[in-house]
Amino acid sequence: MPRTTRPAAPAFQRIVRFLPAAVLAAALASCAAPAPPPSAPPPPPPPKPYVPPPPKPMPPAGASNNLTIPPLDASGLRQSVNRNISPTQMLWNLRSAFNVAALNCSDPKHAEILPRYKAFLKNYDKTLMAANRKVDAEFKARYGAKFTAPREAYMTSVYNHFALPPAMNEFCNAALAVTGDLAALTPAAPAPAALKKGGAKAAAPKPITLKPAELEAFAVRSLPNIEVVYDDFYRRYEKYRLDLAEWNARYGPLTATSTAVSGTP
Repeated sequence: MPRTTRPAAPAFQRIVRFLPAAVLAAALASCAAPAPPPSAPPPPPPPKPYVPPPPKPMPPAGASNNLTIPPLDASGLRQSVNRNISPTQMLWNLRSAFNVAALNCSDPKHAEILPRYKAFLKNYDKTLMAANRKVDAEFKARYGAKFTAPREAYMTSVYNHFALPPAMNEFCNAALAVTGDLAALTPAAPAPAALKKGGAKAAAPKPITLKPAELEAFAVRSLPNIEVVYDDFYRRYEKYRLDLAEWNARYGPLTATSTAVSGTP
C-alpha cells in the first residue's frame, strides 16, 4: 500500500515557524487596524481676573504720616501733659485749653466758646491768679530758683498739645461742651443798665453757683473730657499704622512696580 505523505504546510506557516517573537508581533500588528490619534489636550484655564488692591490706608483726619505717638504708661493710658499733675495744674491747663479754643475754634457752631471764656476769666479772676502763683510754687519746689524756663517749656507743650491740627475739630467740640457745663453753673449776668418797657429794671443776675473754691474740682472732672479727644485720635492713628503695615506687606511691592511701569512720578 503506498505510503501516505503529509501535505506541505503553507509557505506563511513555514516562515512564521522560524521568525522571532518580536518580529512576529510587529507583523501581526501591521495587519491590525491603525490606532486612533490621541485626543487633543484640554484648553488651559482662563486667566484669573485682575483684582485691584484696596485703597491704601490714610492717616486719620488728614494727619501727617510720620506723626509721633506718645507711649502708653503703666496703667495703659497715653502719656500726656494733662496726666499725673496737681489739681491746681489741671485748673491752669483747663484755662489754657479754653484759651486755645477761643483763638482757634472759628466755626460758627463753636461761636459760644469765646464769650464763655471771657466770662470764665472775669468770674474767677482772683482764683486764677492764685492758681498761677501756686503753679509757680510747685515748679520752684521741683526745679529751684531757675524754675521759670522749665515751666515755660511745659506750658508750651500744653498749648501745642491742645493745638494739634488733626484733632482740632473734636477738641473744639469738647471745649464747647465743657464751657457749656461751666456756663450753666456761672450764667452771664445781663447788662445792669438794661430796662424793660415801662421803666422796670432788668432781672437781677443769677448767682454764681460754682464757688471759686470749687473751681479746681470742676477742672479735675472736666479736663479728662477734653483729653479723651487725644486718646481717641492716637488710638485711630495707631490703627492706621497697623493697617498700613498689613497693606504694604500684601500690596506694597506690586503697587510700586505698577507705578514704575506707568511712569507716575
